[in-house]
Amino acid sequence: MADGKNHDPGRGEALLRDLRRLQARAADVGADDRAQLIVLIDDIETVRRGLGSECARLDDDVRRTTVRITAISAYASGAQPIRLQPRRGH
Repeated sequence: MADGKNHDPGRGEALLRDLRRLQARAADVGADDRAQLIVLIDDIETVRRGLGSECARLDDDVRRTTVRITAISAYASGAQPIRLQPRRGH
């Protein structure tokens, strides 16, 4: 999947802006303007693929974060009894 180190933080927002721009453009294209419709469909497909990639990257980030939280919780719950044991012989 995607590597978080190569992630552009504004990419998702830019893709959503592109989608809104394409929606506005689609409202202005006439049904008989074949060339404009083909270009519009191509642009929409490009944004759709970008959004799909961004979703996959976010899914991967959520999965990795969940694993980290589980590990931290397990460590914290395992360390807790050690801290609560009374000290003997002092």
